[in-house]
Formats: sequence, structure tokens, C-alpha cells
Amino acid sequence: MNKWTRQIHRWMSILFTATVILNIVVMTMNPGQQPPPLVVYSPLPPLFILMFTGLYMFALPYAVRWRARG
Repeated sequence: MNKWTRQIHRWMSILFTATVILNIVVMTMNPGQQPPPLVVYSPLPPLFILMFTGLYMFALPYAVRWRARG
């Protein structure tokens, strides 16, 4: 499970970075116009996945220590 979580986290960070760059490019190409909502909100799904996998990886060492004590 830990291996898959780290791998998903890595790929989502690449996808998140690409969507943010795409967002910036689209916004600078049309300075006076409103960009499409699909472009504006495209970084959010990878960001949420990054948040959950990051919280899991952050809490994992504490959970291991807690299990070792009990």
C-alpha cells in the first residue's frame, strides 16, 4: 500500500504541475477574456489527491510508532 501511495503521489504532483502551467499559459494568452471553467478548475482533482496521499504519508510514521507501543 505504501509503495502505491508514494507512486500515486509522485504522478499526481507531475499532473498537478502540468495543469497549473497549462492554466497560466491559457490565462496569459487571453488577457481580457475569462478562461473556460475546465481549465480553471483542472488543477483541483490532482490537488485533492495530493492532499490525501500527503496526509497519509505524513501520518504513517506516527501510526507505526503508535502500533509498536501497543
